[in-house]
Amino acid sequence: MRAKLPIVYCLVAGAIMFSAFAVMGFQDGWTVPDKYQKMANPVASSAESIATGKSLWAKHCQSCHGKTGKGDGTKSANLKTHPGDFTKPETQGQSDGALFYKTSEGKGDMPNFKKKIPDENDIWSVVNYIRTLK
Repeated sequence: MRAKLPIVYCLVAGAIMFSAFAVMGFQDGWTVPDKYQKMANPVASSAESIATGKSLWAKHCQSCHGKTGKGDGTKSANLKTHPGDFTKPETQGQSDGALFYKTSEGKGDMPNFKKKIPDENDIWSVVNYIRTLK
């Protein structure tokens, strides 16, 4: 019996570590290609663009990311990873191109929006709206 205890402890510890890594950040380490990191937003941040972005946010993003971008949407509790808090400096500090890439390409729980928002200028408008979530 005593010989089996270390094996059981190792299995339990391994399961806990695996779970922690899975929960910690399926979306952490999200590599954005340099092309997108350096990409400038071609859509000027205007009242019209922000209104378009807000409308698209309400339709496609709010259910996970929440009305104010804090990651507290109605579907967020059912996700494997937290959808992120767009009001935090870590998100606001990302380039427009990085936010565009993540929105258009998706990863893990975050779906890509190439088909749901096929007009790239509309995705850029969502990026402009994200910039208001401070």
